[in-house]
Amino acid sequence: MGGRAIHERGMRVASLASPFNLSLPEPITKRVFDVLLAGAGLVLSAPLWVLIGMAIYVEDRRPILFIQKRVGKGGREFTAFKFRTIYRRYDDQLGRAVAVHSEDEKVTRMGRILRKTALNELPQLLNILRGDMSFVGPRPEPPEFIAAYEKQVPNLGRLRYQVRPGLTGIAQVYGPHNMAPRNKLRYDLLYVRKRSFWLDLKLIAISVWNTLRGKWDA
Repeated sequence: MGGRAIHERGMRVASLASPFNLSLPEPITKRVFDVLLAGAGLVLSAPLWVLIGMAIYVEDRRPILFIQKRVGKGGREFTAFKFRTIYRRYDDQLGRAVAVHSEDEKVTRMGRILRKTALNELPQLLNILRGDMSFVGPRPEPPEFIAAYEKQVPNLGRLRYQVRPGLTGIAQVYGPHNMAPRNKLRYDLLYVRKRSFWLDLKLIAISVWNTLRGKWDA
């Protein structure tokens, strides 16, 4: 499925009011794939964890990790892990789940690099191993974001999180970071309907290519 075709179909996906179950069954192969890939990723990326942690510490001391509640499958909240990309002095805004773009002055120098390469998401491999997330799925958002989005799109959380949230997905790859909640939901529903092992592989490959080029819009 080409990028343009996915983009166009995402915009044309059927009514947001279509009936969905709260939680859809997940193929066992998807979970096995997630565990194996996350385990391999943790082993191979171990040197990066050390280098990134040192860079964050040198620039802005601790904490190295950013820890926050996110919404997962079936509306269940979980604790998500990322490398910290925002200066400590803005901790109050982090606590209120304020959206911050990579070009914002609140983002550290190291944070800009991490966001452009999506390496700030690396600790979420732990979330995948724990079963909170998958490699591919809707983006996991803070509960505050979901509550705000549902003022524009009722039942948005229920519709999006029929499957596990993911590190990457159609919305993350083909949509801009600041797109409207309704459009983001259309992409996510398109993934829910079209999900397959081969689609997951394609989205993961595109994501790795974006990371290598530093082309993430974060």
